[in-house]
Amino acid sequence: MDNMQAGNVLSPKLLAAAPHRLLFFVGAANVLLAMAWWTLWLVDIRWHAIGLSQPQVYGGWLHAIVMQYQVLAPFMFGFLLTTFPRWMGQPDLTRWHYVPVGLGLFGGQLLTLAGAFGPAHLLHIGAVMTLAGWTTGLVFLLRLVWRDAGKTWHAVSCAAALLLGLVGFALYAAFLHVSDARLMFAAIKFGGFGLLLPVYFTVAHRMFPFFAGNVVPGYRAWRPLWVLGAFWPLVLLHLGLELAHGYAWLWLADLPLLALASTWLWRNWPRGPAPLLLRVLFMGYAWLPVAMVLYSVQSLMYAASGDFMLGRAPAHALFIGFFGSLLVAMVTRVTQGHAGRPLVFGGVATFAFVVIQATCVTRIVAELVPDQMAWQAVAGVGWLLAFAPWVLRSLRIYLVPRADGKPG
Repeated sequence: MDNMQAGNVLSPKLLAAAPHRLLFFVGAANVLLAMAWWTLWLVDIRWHAIGLSQPQVYGGWLHAIVMQYQVLAPFMFGFLLTTFPRWMGQPDLTRWHYVPVGLGLFGGQLLTLAGAFGPAHLLHIGAVMTLAGWTTGLVFLLRLVWRDAGKTWHAVSCAAALLLGLVGFALYAAFLHVSDARLMFAAIKFGGFGLLLPVYFTVAHRMFPFFAGNVVPGYRAWRPLWVLGAFWPLVLLHLGLELAHGYAWLWLADLPLLALASTWLWRNWPRGPAPLLLRVLFMGYAWLPVAMVLYSVQSLMYAASGDFMLGRAPAHALFIGFFGSLLVAMVTRVTQGHAGRPLVFGGVATFAFVVIQATCVTRIVAELVPDQMAWQAVAGVGWLLAFAPWVLRSLRIYLVPRADGKPG
């Protein structure tokens, strides 16, 4: 009974017990805080119901920065600060390595959102804190890569993406000082195809077949390193074309990325009986080929007409469909495993995953119908509805001891 009671006591001190506890806690809190602000902004822009003061930075731009660099980044750092030592056979990092990362990223997010409500100087302080936390985490990860005699290429790939992410966020910080829209444009593009897609693709390439091999009888993993090697030139080509406004030629990168992502999915899809916790990983990954189809169609249509006829639909298929779905799937798996809980995809996670699919479709449709702002606001509400129960459950898990009594 005493052990059961101890397991139900919330203890903030436990956040420092492991990298994923603190960084996932930060990311989960950020998921709701960031989208609550964005949904309020959308509602106010559409219906003028609240009378929010407009931030120094245009709300749509700030939303892109916050979601890419301050909401998803803590999850990535939490995962990589945990797995890098294990991938390379090196000692685990200590709290003195990852606690500063969490404090910097969380403080940066809170001050950025506070600055979105008015005091512009808070945006600057938030940027400095985010840069400090990011740089600290990246330095420790790069040090592990440097010491890795065998060169774990998945680690190299993730570290390179985080370095590009640092460049992207530094461009945003520079924009706050000189107000050059080209800096903000570049920062937003770096976030998607320089940071997030490479990290997600790399982790999926390494981990998803490994997970499947553990639970699907007779499963044959397919994860040749040439796939990762082919991915990087293509994703950098896409990024370069976006930065150069070469939209009519994006299909040169996106069609091969579509072929690469589809082939990987086809070869690795679990065809035998598999638990839902595994299947949602591959279902979430399936949004990547969908996004690449939309990007390719957008590029070809732009070459023919000079118009972005799909608007931001391809980007949101990638960001909500691919990144959002895999956020729920992957974080749930890591959280369950590292909390000593059964590896199951429970009702709360299933609800979040299903509603995210509907939210993604809604946000894509919002680009193609009249009254787009209203549909975007509905999608914002959908995101909050999907994530609220999942976040609250996750936050509690990070604040209680492991269910199996083990440390960490």
